Amino acid sequence: MNVLESILRAQDGASVQRLGTQFGLGADQTTSAVSALVPAIAAGLRRNIGNDGGLDALMAALSGGGHSRYLEDPTSIAQADVMTDGNAILGHILGSKDVSRQVAARAATQTGIDSGILERMLPVVAAMAMGGLSSQANRRGSGMLPGQKTAGSGLLSMLTPLLDRDGDGSIVDDVLGALGRR
Repeated sequence: MNVLESILRAQDGASVQRLGTQFGLGADQTTSAVSALVPAIAAGLRRNIGNDGGLDALMAALSGGGHSRYLEDPTSIAQADVMTDGNAILGHILGSKDVSRQVAARAATQTGIDSGILERMLPVVAAMAMGGLSSQANRRGSGMLPGQKTAGSGLLSMLTPLLDRDGDGSIVDDVLGALGRR
């Protein structure tokens, strides 16, 4: 299951329903907004993983950030600390508020939802995306160490969609390409 599916299916859709209620959107609008925002978050994570120490930082955040609560308890996304957490996540993966505004503007064009709503929603969706990754890590065995190469299990299989830039199902060429750019 990918990150988008994790968010959309969390608590049988209760997390997305709560998100929609929080931002005054209907179910279809909320699903559309999340579907438009998550790819930009995933791209930012993918870029960040390619940086020195990026994978280690992501693994540390997944193991110690408590992000899974954002999907396990839909009421948690209305708490003030989710915005702080989400903005910190966005700062790491997107780099600046200008990029966040561009992401929201692009999503507004795709969805027809006001960009101001999407700007306010983006940190919550970022926290939920980390929650999806964290939940997947816990389900698949977060005990896998960064150096382990157990194909099809643990964090490696969870991160494959983020690392597989060319979509060929293999991350070997993508990781080697990233190393060659350094």
